[in-house]
Amino acid sequence: MSIRSLKTCIPSAALALLISTAASAAQPGLYLGADMSAVNQVQNCGGVYRDHGKPVDPFELIARKGGNLVRVRIWVHPDGKYSTLEDAMKTARRAKQAGMKVLLDFHYADTWADGDKQPVPKAWEKLGYQGQIDALYAYTRNVLGKFAAAGLMPDMVQVGNEINPEMLGAFVGKPIDWRRDSRIINAGIRAVKDAGRAAGKTPLIMLHVAQPENIIPWFTAATKAGVTSYDLIGISYYKKWSTETVPQLGATIAEAERRFHKGVIVVETAYPYTEDDYGHASLLLGPDTLIPGYPATPEGQLKYLTDLTQTVVDNGGIGVVWWEPAWITTRCRPPDVTGSPWENATWFDYRNGNEALPAFDFLGRKYRPR
Repeated sequence: MSIRSLKTCIPSAALALLISTAASAAQPGLYLGADMSAVNQVQNCGGVYRDHGKPVDPFELIARKGGNLVRVRIWVHPDGKYSTLEDAMKTARRAKQAGMKVLLDFHYADTWADGDKQPVPKAWEKLGYQGQIDALYAYTRNVLGKFAAAGLMPDMVQVGNEINPEMLGAFVGKPIDWRRDSRIINAGIRAVKDAGRAAGKTPLIMLHVAQPENIIPWFTAATKAGVTSYDLIGISYYKKWSTETVPQLGATIAEAERRFHKGVIVVETAYPYTEDDYGHASLLLGPDTLIPGYPATPEGQLKYLTDLTQTVVDNGGIGVVWWEPAWITTRCRPPDVTGSPWENATWFDYRNGNEALPAFDFLGRKYRPR
């Protein structure tokens, strides 16, 4: 998307930040990167990444290959020491030291919040409806205040992760009470803006929904309910769990931009480089995972990435983020990273000492609207 066309879909204050953020990108106006939330844990557990046989810092490798955005999740009070405030800040610091921007992904849960479930944090369970809204606002402001004080204010913030179900306690299949959900979402948005004003830097705000077939209905309902003060639409796209093809995803991106006048990013996607399971119960396996023309090979994975990114660009989208390309297997015992169920969808070849795969090359390609 050109800077000129961006002016029609993003408010002026957010636009200024988006332009300045994109200016340092390998390709101006396009965000390419990865969710690197597992790296600290993997490396603490002895995991080693390699490029041409030599150990490599995966953040530096992504940046060197042309990446410009790192996504990192944060949980409220998780068991263990990962996806905490401190761990998320460490990831953000590593990303910024490598010269990349940061997207902070608030899950608003103590563990995974996703398109199937939005569990309420244990400490918020008995607070009641208004108490939970107040807690979410205070928590968001506090986290961002600490990031800002450390010189790590994110460039983008997700108010929730795959918020298809109603936030704070709902599961997929339960109808959304938009009077309730809109107040929760807007409290998070308000907290980001208030924290940004206090810090002198307001992150772009993303709302994130899983699978493109849900985008138009969800954002139409959200808009009707008064959820409008955000900058970006985030989409998860995994063919295994989606009814849409890659071209249909492109059409959804174009329609979302036309209807809602927001920047659109495919903020989660992945594809296997092998159908081998390695005994780790890989999630991206089976015929429903693969797309004709994209075999589960290193070359097929790269082709998927480059074709998907071109489709995003052709339809006015402004970014692609791979989910957990560095979540490799380690020798730690649970609950730390052991056998990774994402092993066959990383960017490091388990069969070859976690050697960097060709997938990295998509970061340096030049993508132009056809």
